[in-house]
Amino acid sequence: MAINAEKLGMILKNFASATSDVEGAAIVTPDGLPLATSLPSGMDDERVSAMSAAMLSLGERIGKELVRGVIDRIYVEGDQGLSILTSCGEDTVFLVLATKAAKQGLLMLEIKRTVGELRMVLS
Repeated sequence: MAINAEKLGMILKNFASATSDVEGAAIVTPDGLPLATSLPSGMDDERVSAMSAAMLSLGERIGKELVRGVIDRIYVEGDQGLSILTSCGEDTVFLVLATKAAKQGLLMLEIKRTVGELRMVLS
């Protein structure tokens, strides 16, 4: 079944514009290919996708070595904000970039809701 990149893009744009303190979002394959992005200007979609895939791969290895089971979410917090990778099925990952001021509970709730929408389009 073909992936509807336009529909994925609309979901990402709606998520990024409607969710407070979200700076960008992307749907990425485990190989590092961008399926759809809504990233800040100046960010290279392909570079962000490749780094997301590398982060996912490393997170999975850490989860396996530390006997943590299947990794559902990888969370990186820096002094400029948050990067959150969430599983969106076997073949896709949802990347969210948020400001440091983001209310994490609300953000996680919105991520969960959006992942549900994305899974419907991806299935």
